[in-house]
Amino acid sequence: MRIVVPPSFVAERVMLAGPGAHAWLDRLPDFVAELARQWAVEVLPDPPRHGANSLVFEVRRGSEPCVLKVCWDPASTAVEADALRAWDGRGIVRLLAARPEDGALLLERLDAGRSLADLELFEAAGIAGGLLRRLAVPVMADQPLPVGTPRLADLGAEIAATVRDRQRELGGPVPARWIDLVAATARDLAAGAGGDLVHADLHYGNVLGADREPWLAIDPKPVAGEPEFAVPELMWTRVDEAPDAGAIRDLLRVLTAAGGLDPERARAWAIVRAVDYWLWGLGVGLTIDPPRCERVVAALV
Repeated sequence: MRIVVPPSFVAERVMLAGPGAHAWLDRLPDFVAELARQWAVEVLPDPPRHGANSLVFEVRRGSEPCVLKVCWDPASTAVEADALRAWDGRGIVRLLAARPEDGALLLERLDAGRSLADLELFEAAGIAGGLLRRLAVPVMADQPLPVGTPRLADLGAEIAATVRDRQRELGGPVPARWIDLVAATARDLAAGAGGDLVHADLHYGNVLGADREPWLAIDPKPVAGEPEFAVPELMWTRVDEAPDAGAIRDLLRVLTAAGGLDPERARAWAIVRAVDYWLWGLGVGLTIDPPRCERVVAALV
């Protein structure tokens, strides 16, 4: 089978993974052909879309449009497959088949050319806030979580325990009073969270147009906690479109009202997670996101 892998994916994959990436890429045509036979799909000739770790091929199963997602990291595929089974198409792309041990998923096809990133900010936020609520699925105490799903209590405790050391290692870029606030509140905030399964990577580009519903989420990163935890990413990813602090606070109000979320818990999570992401971004050399996080925190404290 002849497939065309975008040069940008090859360059990024080799840069991140080194020589081992070449072997994986060399095996890719045979692997895609094997999956096509097993799942009885026809791989369409269009070049695949990609992120840093996966390629997404448009395929057809009879008359049904689907996509074949092949991921470099099988562990992340196992998490995604298990989470998609838990949501079962409720507000999110439907899983049709999976070989998670090999990093392969067959998914319903959405409109990759249409996402919430294309809509005006507050209109997009209203839709995203509603999806946050729909994707908050209660998990019973005796019910196993999707494989690899972290609990919010653990994430909050880790932020509280490490934020001061990370600040010190980076030379103190965040105002000390904000570090103190995060260290004092992150653990208690997380410990008081509910028991919902939450999509913790619901930025505007991860919500695509669809036929089954107007908008469906993709690429789940499940967390066991509460939907307010997922609000901050919907703020900092497009905060450049909010002209001032008042508009940032308005954005929080739109998100929480649309999802029926607790405004104070969402505000607190926005502060905690924006500081956490600010420090992480500086640590890995990001230049755009740390100033965005600073604007979010400054508007909400």
